[in-house]
Amino acid sequence: MTVFVRDLRPDVRTDAEGFARVRQLALPFFLVTPESVAYDLAHAHPDGHYRPLVAEEDGEIVGTAQVGIAHDSRDAGMGYLNVYTHPGRTRRGAGSLLVRAAEEHLAERGAKKLFAWVLDAPGNRAFAERHGYRASRSAHFLRLDLAHGTLPPSADAPPGVELRTGADFADDPRPLFELDAEAMTDEPSDIDYEFTDYGAWLNESWHHPLVSRELTSVAVVDGRPVAFSVARTDGGTRYGTVMTGTARAFRGRGLAKLAKNHSLHRARAAGFTEAFTGNDTGNGPMLAINKWFGYEVCATEVRYVRELG
Repeated sequence: MTVFVRDLRPDVRTDAEGFARVRQLALPFFLVTPESVAYDLAHAHPDGHYRPLVAEEDGEIVGTAQVGIAHDSRDAGMGYLNVYTHPGRTRRGAGSLLVRAAEEHLAERGAKKLFAWVLDAPGNRAFAERHGYRASRSAHFLRLDLAHGTLPPSADAPPGVELRTGADFADDPRPLFELDAEAMTDEPSDIDYEFTDYGAWLNESWHHPLVSRELTSVAVVDGRPVAFSVARTDGGTRYGTVMTGTARAFRGRGLAKLAKNHSLHRARAAGFTEAFTGNDTGNGPMLAINKWFGYEVCATEVRYVRELG
């Protein structure tokens, strides 16, 4: 059958379901649902020119691409395309068609450099290189068995530190935005991100349907959030942390570890059986923290880069 590429239709439920299904099969360690797929499209920043694409064959979605401009980068013209195909529907040309459509979209919107995450497998890496991309940094996906693993003992907060949840900041989450913005600037990345748009952060992070404010843990000093671990859940038994960080002035005190431990214990008590997270391979401190918790690497992705023009 012929494979063709088209836009995801936000008003068609089966499109979001098909997109999520392919992502779940290709990346079983990454939390995604049909609701989150639809939300991401509906609440994307206009400057991001976000365009989710699907490859369809005989009425079935067999490939997906997340395509857009990094609108929160200090450098203009940073584009991204993350292409994943159904593991049982490879070698049909879906990936190449998605890459071509994504690159055309990004070039038309002024992208100068393109970034793509590629699973660290010979076939995937060869595919990226055939399309003119070169390998850059890498990142690990990590998994923790919450049902049968042993977590470090739950610890009390040290004097002067209070543990709260994200739900405690429901009325005014701006202090969490400010902490997130500070922590993000020190994350290893090919793209120099800068969080300055509070409204965009509310839409893309705080109000995201997968975010669990109840399981998000925040360490507070003198009423100010100084460390946090942001939790997501998929509506089933899978839990993930998407950001764990500490304000610069409070680093080296174990507060990020304290916040994450607090969140993990509450997630297990709530019935979650698997915990997932991801770390850049150059982020030694966070990798050490996750190893202490018992996380194990379950997959690795490599960031590939291509310059246009």
